Amino acid sequence: MSPKDERRIILLLAAVQFVNILDFMLVMPLGPDFARDLGIPLSQLGTIGGAYTLSAAISGFAGAFFLDRFDRRPALALSLLGLAIGTVGGALATGLETLLLARVVAGAFGGPATSVAMSILADVIPAERRGRALGTVMIAFSIASIVGVPVALELAQRGSWHTPFVATGALALIASIASWIVLPSMRTHLAIAQEPALEGFRHLLTRPVTLLSYAMTWVAMMGGFILIPNIASYVQLNLHYPRAQLGLLYGAGGLVSFATTRAIGRLVDRIGSFRVAALGTALIVVVTWIGFVWSPPSMPVMPVFVAFMFASGLRNVSYSTLTSKVPAPEERARFMSLQSMVQHLGSAAGAFLGSQLLAEGADGALLHMDRVAWTAIVLMIATPILMLAVEARVARSERTVAALDAVPAPAASPSDR
Repeated sequence: MSPKDERRIILLLAAVQFVNILDFMLVMPLGPDFARDLGIPLSQLGTIGGAYTLSAAISGFAGAFFLDRFDRRPALALSLLGLAIGTVGGALATGLETLLLARVVAGAFGGPATSVAMSILADVIPAERRGRALGTVMIAFSIASIVGVPVALELAQRGSWHTPFVATGALALIASIASWIVLPSMRTHLAIAQEPALEGFRHLLTRPVTLLSYAMTWVAMMGGFILIPNIASYVQLNLHYPRAQLGLLYGAGGLVSFATTRAIGRLVDRIGSFRVAALGTALIVVVTWIGFVWSPPSMPVMPVFVAFMFASGLRNVSYSTLTSKVPAPEERARFMSLQSMVQHLGSAAGAFLGSQLLAEGADGALLHMDRVAWTAIVLMIATPILMLAVEARVARSERTVAALDAVPAPAASPSDR
């Protein structure tokens, strides 16, 4: 495949990630808008976010058993088409039940879309250039925060809360069509004999380092998503942050993430995942306590939110780098499929727990946000502790491999020659 074709596919996959991430992210800041119109209690917004992630987790796990049996091109195009239908269905919702159904459909197709996109990247890009390509694709998260969410909020201001759902669904449909046009037929993986899925899962899940890594992932995602789905509602209704400036708030947070992600990655390479995660945890605990426990009426929302995003970046880059070192190359795809499931399940558990801890006051403000914040703080502190255990096992494994590689091969005997 020519470099030009590779670049075209990488840009397509970045667009796929942008649409998928935007579809997930826009629901949280739009929550207060559609909650008023549909009569949904603000304390239940976490349930809506959790429905998507739970659905994506289930479909992602199921996809690990059958997605490799199909041509990548139609698999990605169909996943994006389903995502488009589920997202537009959100615009047609008439209440909590129908909105939950739409988000379940979106998650059921959004989860496999990410898995297939990452599989295409691994199929197309050689290992020696894959890191740079993955970095390009992952920038989609920052662009979704900097551009996507603010534009979605502005569309809601100028039109209604339905408009961003329709626009994002249209983008998913365009990405589906582009996938069919840009991608070649990708069937090479179908000819490779693979270990039966159940046997591969058994080998993977009998190693303590794998189980520790998944526990770390669960706790990290749960600690974030018990809080994140409720931030937009809280800053508007409890802290009286202007709705018109919400897009600027998310844009600033995304810009900080975009500007610091590579520097954080270099810091992780230099001093290790645990130390960077410990630094990020210390900062995010302080910011969470200031913003959601102490929460003085005159608190400057923008600096606190930006600090929260920066601290989250420290933790996320550290944990992602560490998990990438856990699996052996031949089991990496299977490991990542299960990790995606654990990520979504942890996010869903956090979102559902947050909705159970919260209540809505007579004035519309959220009650018991301090309970949510303290629970998040406990989970945040547990994350680097688990990371330390995982990092120690990974380092021990790397030393063992290095020692084995250093042992010279026995000289061939004359008969061997």
